[in-house]
This record gives sequence, C-alpha cells and structure tokens, in this order.
Amino acid sequence: QVQLVESGGGLVQPWGSLRLSCEASGFTSHYAAIGWFRQAPGKEREGVSCISIKDGTTYYSDSVKGRFTISKNNAKGTVSLQMNNLEPEDTALYYCATRRFTIVQTLCDNPGWSQYRGQGTQVTVSS
Repeated sequence: QVQLVESGGGLVQPWGSLRLSCEASGFTSHYAAIGWFRQAPGKEREGVSCISIKDGTTYYSDSVKGRFTISKNNAKGTVSLQMNNLEPEDTALYYCATRRFTIVQTLCDNPGWSQYRGQGTQVTVSS
C-alpha cells in the first residue's frame, strides 16, 4: 500500500521561498513517476511538477517553470519541491500523488488520474 505524507507548507511573503517534502513508502516497480499537484479554491487541480522514479526525468507546468525545482532521494524515499519567487497565485493546497504505470508528463497532465495521494500541505503567499 502506497503512503504519501507531505510537509513544509506555510505562510510566506511574495518573492519568498518554501521547500515541500513528500515521504513516500510502499512503492513497487509498477510506479514510474511521482508528482506534486495543487488545488486552490475555485480552481481546477493542476499538475505542478512530476519526476521519474527511475531516471529523474522532470516535467514542470508553464506556471512554475524556472521558479520551482523537483528532486528525489530514492534512498530516503522522499520527493522535494523547492519553490522560489513565490507569487500570490501559488497559494493552494499542495499534495504529492502517483499512479501505477503512468509516466512523468502523463501523470502531471492528468491530475484527476491520481491513484494515491497524500493529505496535502497548505501554502499561502501573502504580504
């Protein structure tokens, strides 16, 4: 059984930074990718960034490209999201999620397909 636990959210001022972490367990070779997603009130879920578990290939949505960086540590079972130059529009509940047999971009492009997801961590960008 896959389990995902997020941490690291909080309140930050515009142009500030936060680092989110997702502790993942229960993965088998059936899982090709894992990603960070977000959902803000009144908005659709968005695939923010996804990474290949095997080779580290990454994918970013246009809205965060150049500001966010995803990374993984297979030994520790963690996936991190470094968020820089945060904007009020980044305010949302961020969660990590995965789905069996789903590659990086497909996972991110289809946030409604997630098979397992964590409870999420709230990120609020405000002055």
